[in-house]
Amino acid sequence: MRIGIGFDVHPLKKGETLILGGVHIQGEYGLAGHSDADVLTHALMDAILGAMGEADIGYHFPDTDPSYRGISSLKLLKKVYNMMKPRGFSIGNIDLIIMAQSPKLSPYYNKIKENYTRILQLDSSRINIKATTTENLGFVGREEGIAAQAAVLLIDTKEGDINAG
Repeated sequence: MRIGIGFDVHPLKKGETLILGGVHIQGEYGLAGHSDADVLTHALMDAILGAMGEADIGYHFPDTDPSYRGISSLKLLKKVYNMMKPRGFSIGNIDLIIMAQSPKLSPYYNKIKENYTRILQLDSSRINIKATTTENLGFVGREEGIAAQAAVLLIDTKEGDINAG
C-alpha cells in the first residue's frame, strides 16, 4: 500500500468559471489558472502521482505547454489514471477537503463523485469529500482563493497487498 497527499490553491477572479471536481459551479467569481484551475482535481492528481512516487502535475503537465491552456482537469486526471493502472495500482480510497469561504459546496458532492468514479473506475463509497471555511481567516477567508487537499491510498496489486483488488 502507498499513501499520497496532494495540495493545490488558485486565486479567485471575477469573470472566471468556478470548476471543482469537473463540476461548473455558478457564481460571480471563478478560479484563475493555466488549465481550468480545478484545485480539487489538481490536488487529487498530485496525491495519486505522489503515491506512485512520481513527480507532481507541474512536471507532467507544465503550464509552459500551450496544449494544456484551458484543458479540463478531468482529461488530465484520466492521463494520471492511465499512468497508474498499467503499474498494477488500484485505488483503496480517496479523502478530499475543499477550503472555501463560499459558496456552499455540499450540493455538488454527488456530481463530483460521479465524475471521479467514472474516470477512476471505482465505487463512490471509496471517495469522501468535505468542505470547510477558514472562519474568515487568511486568503481563503478573505475570498481571495480556494485551496484543496487530497489523500489517496493506492493498493499495489503486483506486490500482493492485503486488500488488493
